[in-house]
Amino acid sequence: MNITLRIWRQAGPDLPGKLVDYQVPGVSPDMSFLEMLDVLNERLAGQGQDPIAFDSDCREGICGMCSLVINGQAHGPERGTATCQLHMRTFQDGDVITVEPFRARAFPPIKDLAVDRSAFDRVMAAGGFISVNTGNAADANAVLVPKVMADEAMDAAACIGCGACVAACPNAAAMLFVAAKISHLALLPQGRPEQARRALSMRKAMDEESFGNCSNETECEAACPKEIKFSNIARFNREFLKASLTE
Repeated sequence: MNITLRIWRQAGPDLPGKLVDYQVPGVSPDMSFLEMLDVLNERLAGQGQDPIAFDSDCREGICGMCSLVINGQAHGPERGTATCQLHMRTFQDGDVITVEPFRARAFPPIKDLAVDRSAFDRVMAAGGFISVNTGNAADANAVLVPKVMADEAMDAAACIGCGACVAACPNAAAMLFVAAKISHLALLPQGRPEQARRALSMRKAMDEESFGNCSNETECEAACPKEIKFSNIARFNREFLKASLTE
């Protein structure tokens, strides 16, 4: 496959950026999108040019480190798939593919396709955890949880915190990310003693990081590589309202 890439190049956070065209011949359909960028970077480095900066880590769809807006879609055109697991067979020979970074005020640019997503870490630090001692695995299993609730908690826990929901939302809202963390813990007995404080503190931290508000666009669910359900946002709103009235 011969691919033309139009890639956003930006040398630094405060410098102007632009789309630059690169020809990538001989792309295997079995390559992942990031492997294709690796090949391009090896060529650029060999020519003495600055390689393209982008984020990646596990490349198994688990860590949430990869990002990229590919042809206008966060993580590209394949639903429920992170960029690291997107294969070039998704595209056609001769395609022109535009690659841009996640764009949101809360995700400031670092270089090229890499942005600073540490705002998510600060929202998590505000309450996305259980601070009480829940014992070991055997103790946890002593508290029975209905399967339907365990399944819902597991589905919410699948959130990898990549930020695609923010990149896809016209308001750059982080509601789906926070809602997944709230739901995961609120559905389990270990998370309930702190659920009111958690809802209030994570909502406050989210607002302080300049994320927008949800306006029911549902683009977040469509872009999520783990297909986190939009219904989690309804649970988050209920948890926040209840906590606002009782705390």
